[in-house]
Amino acid sequence: MSPRSITRALHRSEGKRIDAAGSGQRSRTRRGGRDGGSNRALAASPIQNDLLAAAVAPGMTAAREVELEGHIIDSGMMGAAFGIIMDMGGSFDVEEFEIGRHETAESYARLVVEAPDEETLQSIVHELHQNGANPSDPKDATLQRAPKDKVVPYGFYSTTNHPTEVRIDGEWIAVEDVEMDCAVIVEGAAPGAAGQSSGERSDPRDEDRTEDGGPRAYTKVLSAVEEGDAVVTGETGIRVSPPERPRDREGAFGFMQGGVSSERPSESTIRQVGEAIEETKREGGDVLAVCGPALIHSGAREDLARLVREGFIDMLSIGNGFAVHDLERDLYGTSLGMDTESLDHPRKGHKHHIYTISEIIREGGIEQAVESGTVESGVMYECVENDVPFVIAGSIRDDGPLPDTITDSMEAQNAIREQAHEADLVLMLSTLLHSVAVGNCLPSTTRTVCVDINPATVTQLLDRGSDQAVGMVTDIGTFVPILADHLLE
Repeated sequence: MSPRSITRALHRSEGKRIDAAGSGQRSRTRRGGRDGGSNRALAASPIQNDLLAAAVAPGMTAAREVELEGHIIDSGMMGAAFGIIMDMGGSFDVEEFEIGRHETAESYARLVVEAPDEETLQSIVHELHQNGANPSDPKDATLQRAPKDKVVPYGFYSTTNHPTEVRIDGEWIAVEDVEMDCAVIVEGAAPGAAGQSSGERSDPRDEDRTEDGGPRAYTKVLSAVEEGDAVVTGETGIRVSPPERPRDREGAFGFMQGGVSSERPSESTIRQVGEAIEETKREGGDVLAVCGPALIHSGAREDLARLVREGFIDMLSIGNGFAVHDLERDLYGTSLGMDTESLDHPRKGHKHHIYTISEIIREGGIEQAVESGTVESGVMYECVENDVPFVIAGSIRDDGPLPDTITDSMEAQNAIREQAHEADLVLMLSTLLHSVAVGNCLPSTTRTVCVDINPATVTQLLDRGSDQAVGMVTDIGTFVPILADHLLE
């Protein structure tokens, strides 16, 4: 968005007018503006903020000052903020605006957001906050005790998957294990900061602090909240940093702002995915593969097994079906009763998968079947032989299931969550169900590659606010062999 288009957007908001400055110059609204040449240190004082409500436009009775910072023009964050305010019935004045003058320079904007009532204003500010706009006069986060296990205080803060900080004792601290739709728990806060009165007995967890002696903040799913946890509530003292669209697309991960396309040249994109995997490994990162049974049906099993054997896959997240058909291929030469090489359907082939499950149960599990020599090849074989951890999450439709399949949904979710938090790059390979499960646990900063023959699946999986993601609409039976050839050539 150019300065002129920003000016046009402002013109559309309640007929307000802005003097557009050149690159690197601050622009200010005609109403509430300040003398030119001032700097950001001259932001509105707390007293001025208290007087905002008295200076709002006709029909508007509530106001709040917020600020945006970063690559807010290139990323579309500023335009999105304008749209949110106008769509929700508010208006705004741009009090201060500084445009970054070179490729790495960040921009800054300070807005006064106005609304017809306090309830509408709070709704607007909430939506702006989720998109990276933060109050210009931050206060400490509000903490309240969880009244009992799995119960959070009213008005608790529900997280996004973006990097988040909370303000405790006047200091901003990063929230660990960022994940969407969680509560934020704080340990080690100063006495009285957690909504307790001076006479209230303190909680032992208030003494838990980080290695440098400061408080600690981290996410918890609602089912894991314990009585007495100090839970962040409201919107104050919380800072969210949504992903920004980098100007520089060089390097192994530069292509990962490409979105979804069925027309992108497959081989060149697969080569770039391979380079991203190699770079991740060089940096000491971990690659998580989330795979569906279509990968086995398509004949890509042996190539994925090679990637596991050669150390390019560090973790595997799958369902019962993937493991069963991988093992079936070893024991009977079929996948769901079909020979994946000749495409023939052997007599009684439709029973092979249930026979496979029976054999693995008889052995006591996948690892035992490998150790006994019953299973001699495939993805699961390579995982056991090379100590690559795998999570098999069950579902209500599973046959068997295998002894290694986690049938408790909460236990499976926690196992998936642990993998997701450790992953630096995630390959989502032809599975909507398990990719959604993993995607729900990923922070927006995790590099993600999604491959599926269905464009809608790819779009759904990538539309999660990740700043480094790429989607390919192609056959998984084509993608994996080409990727393996590139990495192992």
